[in-house]
Amino acid sequence: MADKPNAEIAHLPPAVPPTNHGHTVAAWVTMLGILLGALIAAIGVLVSEPVIFWVGLAVVVAANVVGLVLRNMGYGQAKPGVEPRRAAKGH
Repeated sequence: MADKPNAEIAHLPPAVPPTNHGHTVAAWVTMLGILLGALIAAIGVLVSEPVIFWVGLAVVVAANVVGLVLRNMGYGQAKPGVEPRRAAKGH
């Protein structure tokens, strides 16, 4: 393969990236909060109540904030400087 002048050289990362595909507490809580907020907002649109719609959007924003807090506490995808909680417990 090295004899071919047009051969593609593969550069591998120094470590294997995490492969949990979002199966974390932070991801689940965030996604369920977003779904709940979207449902509330949709109900607000169906019944023509702007207050219910805006409450639904506030739930979506709150779910994102809670997800970020959980991730920074170590319940989400591993990131530099934060030790995941599940690794500390031996899971």
